[in-house]
Amino acid sequence: MPAAGQGGPAPGLAETARILLLHAASPGGEALARLYEHATAPERRAVLLALLHLDPPPVPRAALPLVEDALRSNDTRLIAAALGPYAAEHLDPHQWRHGVLKCLFTGVPLSAVAGLERRARGDAELARMLTDYARERTAAGRAVPDDLHHALQLTATESAESSRPEEP
Repeated sequence: MPAAGQGGPAPGLAETARILLLHAASPGGEALARLYEHATAPERRAVLLALLHLDPPPVPRAALPLVEDALRSNDTRLIAAALGPYAAEHLDPHQWRHGVLKCLFTGVPLSAVAGLERRARGDAELARMLTDYARERTAAGRAVPDDLHHALQLTATESAESSRPEEP
């Protein structure tokens, strides 16, 4: 996989080449973990982006340690990739919420969070966490990211819809 990013194509093409190589190789869970462990940041990003589409896919939730590792990093490219489609399907609500906050904290646009609209809808705990984070930022004299307001609106969607009277 390292050679895919050396001496030539633009970074986007190198990433695409890495993802295609992963699809072709179809590594199992252990091999995928080894690849990730010994990879550079761009290679790790490709692994994270390829997770949901590997054939055969990793055993459900087997690749979560890779996602969790990326979310512990301060590399915004890895954080964004970690919250892709695989995370949208497999991260538990607690981990996912903390991933959303990590994006806000590190400046990763929430547009990188796959399934944000679906998972945030009506999520009262996420709403509480976002509100607390906004209060902390305001108290410290720091700006509140615009994405936070958007996510907060998404959390209110279901509660507003469910409070409407049912049609006969």
